[in-house]
Amino acid sequence: MPRSKEIQKEMRKKVIDIYQSGKGYKAISKALGLPQTTVRAIIYKWRKHGTVENLPRSGRLTKITQRVWRQLIQEVTKDPTTTSKELQASLASVKVSVHDSTIRKRLGKNGLHGRVPRQTPLLSKKNIKAHLSFARKHLDDPQDFWENTLWTKLRQKFNFLEGPGTLAVINGTMNSAVYQKILKENVRPSVCDLKLK
Repeated sequence: MPRSKEIQKEMRKKVIDIYQSGKGYKAISKALGLPQTTVRAIIYKWRKHGTVENLPRSGRLTKITQRVWRQLIQEVTKDPTTTSKELQASLASVKVSVHDSTIRKRLGKNGLHGRVPRQTPLLSKKNIKAHLSFARKHLDDPQDFWENTLWTKLRQKFNFLEGPGTLAVINGTMNSAVYQKILKENVRPSVCDLKLK
């Protein structure tokens, strides 16, 4: 059976006004051109709730109690790296099946959003210029210079680096011998290829 049209608010108010003036269902339905059942339903709703407005719907009941939600929120505040899939698995152990997106939405309403910190590049533009000027300055230095140079360790934030030169794979620990080998095999040919000299 097709769904009937919703009666406009003004029309519903007219029905109530005419009803309050003392007329019956038949007279109201003839005057406004509405079916008697519709008139009866409008008046019944007005008597019961005192309004002709659309009442708010209840919606679906929540699967999870407030107590369990509080426990989830407490768990996430203790360990912010907890994923929604892990929370879903912990709820499954309590025999509650909820979609992980539901968990994320509910946590978001409580101000617990999934955030990833911005990944800043390892070297700033200033440091890149300083490295290039150092490389150009010491390009023709003899091998003795590089053997006496003390190299500090740079903390690498990324596993994948790219640049204009060739990449060198380092197996094991980085020491001066490995560094000198990289300079001989990769850096100097790259400088010549890129015409930095």
